[in-house]
Amino acid sequence: MSTGDPDGESDDGGLRKVIHVDMDAFYASVEQRDEPALRGLPVAVGGSSDRGVVAAASYEARRYGVRSAMASARARRLCPALVFRKPRFAVYKAISQQIRAIFEDYTPHVEPLSLDEAFLDVTDDVKGIGSATRIAELIRTRIKAETGLTASAGVSYNKFLAKLASDENKPDGLCVIRPGEGAAYVAGLAVSRFHGVGPRGAERLAVLGIRTGADLAARDIDFLRRHFGSQADYLFRAARGIDLRRVQAHRARKSVGAERTFDHDVSSGSALRETLERIIALTWERIERSEASGRTVTLKVKHADFSLLTRARSAARPIATRAEFAAVSHLLLGDVLPLAQPIRLMGLTLSALEEDDEDAGATPRAVGETQLPLF
Repeated sequence: MSTGDPDGESDDGGLRKVIHVDMDAFYASVEQRDEPALRGLPVAVGGSSDRGVVAAASYEARRYGVRSAMASARARRLCPALVFRKPRFAVYKAISQQIRAIFEDYTPHVEPLSLDEAFLDVTDDVKGIGSATRIAELIRTRIKAETGLTASAGVSYNKFLAKLASDENKPDGLCVIRPGEGAAYVAGLAVSRFHGVGPRGAERLAVLGIRTGADLAARDIDFLRRHFGSQADYLFRAARGIDLRRVQAHRARKSVGAERTFDHDVSSGSALRETLERIIALTWERIERSEASGRTVTLKVKHADFSLLTRARSAARPIATRAEFAAVSHLLLGDVLPLAQPIRLMGLTLSALEEDDEDAGATPRAVGETQLPLF
């Protein structure tokens, strides 16, 4: 791991020059920027009602344990002085477009993951700067000068490592993982840091004695396939710092969703309806953030024995309001009640999305040829 310019080479085997830029507490930082009295205070963006959900939390709020996707009532208990602000997506989108214009001044290969983060492939050094690290520094400097906000960046030779690196020195930080350093860097990480490994996944890995990247790298692919099925190949590569995915500037999103894993298995209809309201709030926030428009709502529940059950309903036209989305979601929950057995997870997705070409390039989630000799 380094903060300087590492030597690297681009080849057809997949070594690229990838930057992951992640705005620091984006929504909350915008609110603090636009309302100076909020600076230094714990701020949450989201609904303040008991059924509300935190969409973003300032770093001051995070010190109390407040996190995004947390129920607002719980956030308020953790931090009684928490200041709530309603999301202003039109403002966040306008700033995001400013930031994207900065990215595109350095590369056409930009893959936005959301309004506040993106991958950039800068292997093609279009400005002749000579260093991916220097490009990342210039981008961060311009973002601060032009928007008054800070961003953190990770620089590496693939997307997986660049995303890990961007989180290393937050806020307002930069981290570089050079060719040859990826496997050693990942070895020392907790597997819970891996993108796609949630709390339940980390628990499953821990039961098998796997808590770090080194533990994971010690297991062969057959072992991982027996225990993790289709996710095994990803885990095997990630433990070695390998990621063959390219930065995709125009990648269509297929669905938008959110889910919650319960601390304890739940069977009560009233408890599930209350939780569903929070999932509706979180999913609709993501739908608005990504500007998605779709016709099909799917409810997913995972039983205590890990078996899955899904129910879906499709509308003749795109679902336009949160009220419509909530109504369909509650109908779907009604379809599965009463439960045959308790459930451990519940989620919602909106699919059959309709996006124009410009929006498709700007939707969230997840390397080309020429030489940039130095990171």
